[in-house]
Amino acid sequence: MAEQRIELGRPDVAVSAGCACHGSHGAVTTSPAVDAATVVTDLPVDGMTCDHCIRAVTTELRALPGVDAVEVELVAGGTSRVRVHSERPLDAAAVAGAIDEAGYTLHA
Repeated sequence: MAEQRIELGRPDVAVSAGCACHGSHGAVTTSPAVDAATVVTDLPVDGMTCDHCIRAVTTELRALPGVDAVEVELVAGGTSRVRVHSERPLDAAAVAGAIDEAGYTLHA
């Protein structure tokens, strides 16, 4: 499986699960398993707190051409990890636009 990293100035992101307003959610996978030819892009996203946030980010990212799956490891009120599986490398500007359209911010 190929891996793509969009550099945002932070090498690692602490990941945990839970939502301050609705209890523990953990990782959410929004699509079926992907094959070995998939490109994986890890994105640190700020401002997510609950299932609604996960749905908003997932919907916008899944609208990008070539995206097969989106997984979110929610860190309520912190920096969540969003992992995107796609057929090819993603355009960084398109990814940033999708996150912005959902109402959240890529962590720099």
